[in-house]
Amino acid sequence: MDQNDRTMNPSSSGWIDKFGYLVKDQVESYKDYIDLYEALKNTGFVYGLNVKFPRFIQPEHKLSEDEKAKINLLAALYFTFRFEKKSTDFDTFLQVVFQFYQDMGLNRISFLNKLFVGNKTSDQLEKLIDTRVYLEDNVISKTFNSIITNSLLYIDVLTFKRYLNEPNDIATFAENYEKTVMNVIYHTLNSKEKNNKDHKLGHLFEASLTFVDSETHTFDANYLDRLQKDLSPLEKLYLLDLAALTIWEDHSMDYLESEFIYGIGKNLGFEKNEIAQILDGIALFFDENFKIIPHLKNHNLASKFYDSMAKVVNKLILRNSKRLQKELSESKELVALISKSTIRDLSPEEKKKVQRQLLDIFKSIPSLAIFMLPGGAVLLPIFIKLIPKLLPSSFDDNWIDKTD
Repeated sequence: MDQNDRTMNPSSSGWIDKFGYLVKDQVESYKDYIDLYEALKNTGFVYGLNVKFPRFIQPEHKLSEDEKAKINLLAALYFTFRFEKKSTDFDTFLQVVFQFYQDMGLNRISFLNKLFVGNKTSDQLEKLIDTRVYLEDNVISKTFNSIITNSLLYIDVLTFKRYLNEPNDIATFAENYEKTVMNVIYHTLNSKEKNNKDHKLGHLFEASLTFVDSETHTFDANYLDRLQKDLSPLEKLYLLDLAALTIWEDHSMDYLESEFIYGIGKNLGFEKNEIAQILDGIALFFDENFKIIPHLKNHNLASKFYDSMAKVVNKLILRNSKRLQKELSESKELVALISKSTIRDLSPEEKKKVQRQLLDIFKSIPSLAIFMLPGGAVLLPIFIKLIPKLLPSSFDDNWIDKTD
């Protein structure tokens, strides 16, 4: 095969067909599901941090994280198909995986993209994978001049594996599994001593949800009792890896956190030595990829996402400060609630009221339409921090005039 025939550009049309051309020779790439899973952990795909891609791919240029995510997702889906159906027919795989996303209700493609997409299944799948890889169809990502990838893409793979054998009610399974994932992440975060990065990591996972509405979802205190029910070994393994990732996100683990992970692992049916191997694996991944992903050292992926948002939101708010001042001055209850939040935590009802009234204000200012997008609610804490700049100093009793 000529060297040029081996190269692939995942940001150019036709990349899926090229993948099919390259993968046909990879008959013995992975021995079984566990071998594939470990390979996907090594690329970072399972962790939502794509640092590598399959060795048989030779990119035309240095790949960005989202491009690696595209390749890893397609490779994971394809080899899952091969294991389940004992078939290497790439055209059949394309038809099946496209039907899978349709049955999941995830075949939405923007009107603009439809104008340029071809009739071939591979062309349509390219656009569909874009909507899976980029958060919020990449609208938010593009606005913030930063590509942020879906950190829960491996759920697609686990759901596809189920679909190949049990296609009925597959969207229901995906929704229930997402709820389980978020319960594990939520309770793992709550087992830790809180820091700002934990909140940001939580926001990133929330933004990656597909079936669960993070604003209405309630967390289940008895979730541990149900971890064993109706889940395959691989689905349980992914839950444990996510819990380990959440613990190791700040590169440390105290005694209580370790006990918590071993508790989840036990409920999932793992032995102590297996749980220890999981923890060793995530520690090794972070250690090996310090140089590949520099922001793992000082700024994790969630911090990068949150910080990039903060800069743009700050700019938008200051540009619209006069209009916001006027709107806020007419919303006395809202200002009272925000002022109260500087002294004590608001009740769930009060928080919903603040969010609802803020979004109503944003509707009247076109420049702030970013808040109205799906997932835009994660920006509200940034806005609230900036509110004192828009109001008289009497709003904040601890305000200091640094010009004196």
